[in-house]
Amino acid sequence: TLYVDKPMKGHNLMQAIARVNRVFRDKQGGLVVDYIGIAGELKQALKEYTASKGRGRPTVDAHEAYAVLEEKLDVLRAMLHGFDYSGFLTGGHGVLAKAANHVLGIKDGKKRFGDTALSMSKAFTLCCTLDEAKAVREEVAFFQAVKVLLTKRDITSKKKIDEERELAIRQIIGSALVSDQVVDIFYAAGLDKPNIGILDDDFLNEVRNLPERNLAVELLERLLEGEIKTRFATNVVQNNKFSELLANVITRYQNRSIETAQVMEELIAMAKKFKEAADRGAELGLNADEVAFYDALASNEESVRELGDETLKKIAHELADSLRRNVSVDWAVRDSVRAKLRLMVKRILRKYKYPPVKQDEAVQMVLQQAEALSAEWA
Repeated sequence: TLYVDKPMKGHNLMQAIARVNRVFRDKQGGLVVDYIGIAGELKQALKEYTASKGRGRPTVDAHEAYAVLEEKLDVLRAMLHGFDYSGFLTGGHGVLAKAANHVLGIKDGKKRFGDTALSMSKAFTLCCTLDEAKAVREEVAFFQAVKVLLTKRDITSKKKIDEERELAIRQIIGSALVSDQVVDIFYAAGLDKPNIGILDDDFLNEVRNLPERNLAVELLERLLEGEIKTRFATNVVQNNKFSELLANVITRYQNRSIETAQVMEELIAMAKKFKEAADRGAELGLNADEVAFYDALASNEESVRELGDETLKKIAHELADSLRRNVSVDWAVRDSVRAKLRLMVKRILRKYKYPPVKQDEAVQMVLQQAEALSAEWA
């Protein structure tokens, strides 16, 4: 999306529009939101920089775009067949939650609804000045709000991309339905947005008892996904472990191998294991960096059996301290520095008689873990 809030003309204007309109994978085009009125400059630029000198037929006719809009609206209405959303203008976020829950109950519903709603929005931007399009703008806004609820991935903060998307919609449609706040899945589901104690039993019980079961699964998936990225951003072993567990459960759910009730219980059980893993530092007497290296070493079960917890904790402490003092900003791409650190790690492992059979694998894992932490150390 390009927001034009300062004067632009000629080559600079055409270049900016060309950049935002680049096609890539699922991106079929761009959106220009004009705050100051650049129509005159755009017409002049088209005359100067296009082969038709601005006299050719527009790439997309507004009435053709409206035909696409009607088609996409029909698809979205069909997906909500059996769900009465006629009160969406006054029903608030509760209607959004129920609509999202309905869509999530359809096979591949989230992707199909999201893709169709995206095409609908693009068509609407090209025909929004037509009276026929204005007549359905509230319904367009409703479908777009449901899409945002279904596809917004970051549940702990307002991502810039979501704010921009909502702003663009408000510019086109007006504020009749789309609120000033980015649609939040917790608010829509009737839950208090959790803070750092997000995985406590009370909150998980609230989620378990939500009437919108499919939405509850979606909420837990996003919750765990966000927490894995946040809490284990620098712990390679735990990040990989919980990411794989989550992906496995969700894949089975999407393939309808397990029912909604079962996936709910599995996700809640995973949330409790996650909380235990995140709180292990105090129990082990290690800080977060040391826990990360402890996990890297303990991923080899043979080392745990031979050395025991106490020795692994000593190694983790020494590794964290030594690597923190020796890494530089660009160490990961400098072969000489990387080789020096590799030797240092090997010496520490040999000092504590780490099992030699798995030593090379452990060194690789430790360096990978150091790379994940180095941005914080620099």
